[in-house]
Amino acid sequence: MQVDPVNTASRRIVIGLSGGVDSAVAAHLLLQKGHQIEALFMKNWEEDDRAGYCAAAQDLKDARSVAERLGIRLHTVNFATEYWDRVFTEFLREYRALRTPNPDVLCNREIKFAAFLNHALDLGAEAIATGHYARVTRDAAGSHLHLSADQEKDQTYFLHRLDQTQLAHTVFPLQALTKTEVRAIARDLGLNNAEKKDSTGICFIGERRFRDFLARYLPREPGPIETPEGVTLGEHSGLAYYTIGQRQGLGVGGIAGGQEAPWYVAAKDPERHALIVVQDRHHPMLMSPGLDALPPHWIAGSAPSPTPFSCLARLRHRQPLQPCEVVSTDGDGCRVRFEVPQRAVTPGQSIVFYRDGECLGGAVIDRGWNNACIS
Repeated sequence: MQVDPVNTASRRIVIGLSGGVDSAVAAHLLLQKGHQIEALFMKNWEEDDRAGYCAAAQDLKDARSVAERLGIRLHTVNFATEYWDRVFTEFLREYRALRTPNPDVLCNREIKFAAFLNHALDLGAEAIATGHYARVTRDAAGSHLHLSADQEKDQTYFLHRLDQTQLAHTVFPLQALTKTEVRAIARDLGLNNAEKKDSTGICFIGERRFRDFLARYLPREPGPIETPEGVTLGEHSGLAYYTIGQRQGLGVGGIAGGQEAPWYVAAKDPERHALIVVQDRHHPMLMSPGLDALPPHWIAGSAPSPTPFSCLARLRHRQPLQPCEVVSTDGDGCRVRFEVPQRAVTPGQSIVFYRDGECLGGAVIDRGWNNACIS
């Protein structure tokens, strides 16, 4: 029998209150269920606080307003050192390796459901809660992560690296709601952040000109932008600043006498420091019938058996689930074959696996079978 942890008997829960509408409504729902609630606001980035990118001060103000409105105690904590050591350092390491990491995945595992969880337990909590759109159930086999009711907002892609211990102490109050319903509840409560826009950009760092931000930590290393046939079209700023499938920001036009059409990043050639671009959005270099990934993380603690096995997968947030077959999985990684070739399979990003609405886990992509970095 599966148990819904949101509706269990009263518990002491610390909720991560970000200043946004989702966590605010999540706190309200927990109070309605009779849980003993306190809140925690996390500050995780010290750089550029006065540059207009990181809205920590306004977020804290909004969190305080929500806590006062709901009548709950608000704690504050600074995890900037943990974020730098556990998330941002890895983020830069991956970009230096010419991969495109997803910091939100690592941030969830290391900060929101590790540093935060440990701090909350020290405060006497039995569990933590967040405003993520996801669902957890529990049975004799352990904790299970499921898709939320709002398929557009579902965030299980970013949560796939959580383990049994983390999920056993986590509650997702928004699991059965849509974003529209969440905003309606916030308006009914008179919360001043009811219409606050969703946060975007790098986890905890905020919105900014990404290439300029990255250039502060990785030097610009210009090189040629070329077609697969070797025609030079222009100059790039540094291979680390581009991702497979990227269209915007290339600064190249059409070939003289040829058709003017958008260009897309298809590959990186580190030996010649060249960026390879193509004009067809579905050029063969951008389409992959399968991929190789690093050793996967399985939420249950082990891979489904036997291998190979069929499931669904997504390679980016909000992508429709894609039928695939996990061909092999071992200590060296896993191989995945798709029913339909996938566009812009990107090294460093995650492939996340699902079956019957349950998130099984996922892995960091090493290379697409047809679009890997040239080496």
